Amino acid sequence: MTALPDTIIHGDCIDAMSAMPERSVDFILTDPPYIAAYKSRDNQTVRNDDNAAWLTPSFAQMHRVLKQDAFAISFYGWPKVDLFFAAWKGAGFRIGGHIVFRKRYASKSAFLQYRHEAAYLLIKGNPAFPASPLPNVMDWIYTGNKLHPTQKSIHILKPLIETFTKPGQIVLDAFAGSGSTCVAAQRTGRRYIGIELDATHHQTATARLAAGRRAA
Repeated sequence: MTALPDTIIHGDCIDAMSAMPERSVDFILTDPPYIAAYKSRDNQTVRNDDNAAWLTPSFAQMHRVLKQDAFAISFYGWPKVDLFFAAWKGAGFRIGGHIVFRKRYASKSAFLQYRHEAAYLLIKGNPAFPASPLPNVMDWIYTGNKLHPTQKSIHILKPLIETFTKPGQIVLDAFAGSGSTCVAAQRTGRRYIGIELDATHHQTATARLAAGRRAA
């Protein structure tokens, strides 16, 4: 089934994107598993965070469904950056920049204190520079992870969407989680397609987006 804008699909993102037309979305903003076997303090886990089998085929599909001369932004886990780079470049993306979100707290301490999250700006083709480029270092906003164990704040996602898209364009999140990217797209006047494998998170995302439509 072809994905329609303003929907959250429950299923495997590789299968879902395989059914989507080539060059059918304007921008991708996604937060895939970090391949870190993550477990939160209350023992929550993330589906497929214990393997990398999905990594290369998912980004190959993202490159295929993204329009020419367009952008994608992917969060990533830095200990596995070699795997992410291989998947991005193998799919055909070029690296357009690196964004660091600085935290006011340490989420973990090992050899160093972990005080940032990061994402790469990926390029397909030769898009024009944005009218108002974002800084590549920005402040992190903590959500409390109330809806998802690695929940991102819509307030850090909205500027990314506003910078790299125009109102009415379609934003894809292949790893939608609790729907934060899609909510950010909805609140900035963009269309969205979210894909989420976990049934509970899919239900959460669907409810959040439905509430936004009622509010609008």
